Amino acid sequence: MSCDKNCDTCATSDNCNDKTMNEQDNKINNFLSRVKHKLMVMSGKGGVGKSTVAANLAIALSEKGYSVGLLDVDLHGPSIAGILGLTGIPLNADCDQLLPYQYNENLQVMTVQGLLSDPDEALIWRGPLKIGVIRQFLADTKWSDLDYLIVDCPPGTGDEPLTIIQTIKDAQAVIVTTPQEVSLSDVRKSISFCQQAQLDILGIVENMSGFVCPDCGAVHNIFKSGGGAKLAAERGINFLGKLPIDPQVVDSEDSGDPTAEMSNITKEALHVIVNNILEKTK
Repeated sequence: MSCDKNCDTCATSDNCNDKTMNEQDNKINNFLSRVKHKLMVMSGKGGVGKSTVAANLAIALSEKGYSVGLLDVDLHGPSIAGILGLTGIPLNADCDQLLPYQYNENLQVMTVQGLLSDPDEALIWRGPLKIGVIRQFLADTKWSDLDYLIVDCPPGTGDEPLTIIQTIKDAQAVIVTTPQEVSLSDVRKSISFCQQAQLDILGIVENMSGFVCPDCGAVHNIFKSGGGAKLAAERGINFLGKLPIDPQVVDSEDSGDPTAEMSNITKEALHVIVNNILEKTK
C-alpha cells in the first residue's frame, strides 16, 4: 500500500515508522521556528580548538543578553561538558522531554555526556543511531525560544554535520582553523563540503593565532598567523577574526569556566568575532 502521508486516516498508522518520523519532524520544525539564527561550528580536522571556540561564542553571546542554545553533536568526542564544568552531572527530564543544562541565565546546553553514567565510556555507534540521537536532541529537548542555536560538530564531513545540514535547512557554518597549511588544506575540504551541501558559510575563525605570554602579555606567532584571513580572502568568505593561544583560557577550561581568567587580549579578540557574527546575522 502506498503512503499518502495522511496518518489520521491510515488504518496501519499505529505501526508505521513514517508516522513516528512525521511526528518527530513536526517537533523539530516547531523548535526551529522558535530559533532566529542557527550556527554550525565546524573544522576540517581535530585539534584546532573548535569546541572551545563554540563554547566561548555561546557564553559571549549569552552575556550580551541573547538567548543561546549550545548543542554538542560531537558524539564520539564530546568535550562541551568538560569545558563548561558539567561532566558527571546527569541530565534531567520533564515528562517526555529532556531538560538542557542551564549554564547561566541565557545559555542552555545539551550534550550526550549528560546521558552517560560513565563520562569516559566510548560510544560505538554507527550512522543510523547517531542520526537518531541528533534528531532526538532537536525534537525532544525542552529548549527555550532562542536567538542563537550553536551546534558544535565533530571535525570532518561525516554523518553528524550532514544530519544537521539536512535537518536545519537555514543553518550557517562557522569554520574554525589554525594558521598552519596542514589545517588550511582540510578547511578547503570543509568549504567544498559546504558548497556541495548548499550550506551558507557565515565565516572563518583563525584559532591559535599567536601565543599570549603569561609573563609579559606579548603575543608571539609560534604557529604563524594570517593563514585563515588569507584563505577567506582567496575564497570570498567572511573572515570573522582570530584568537590566540591563551594559557589562562586553558586554566579556566580546566575549572569549568572558560572565560573566567581569559586575558584582555583574548577577550578583545573574542569581542571582535562576536560583533562580526552579530553584524552578519542581524
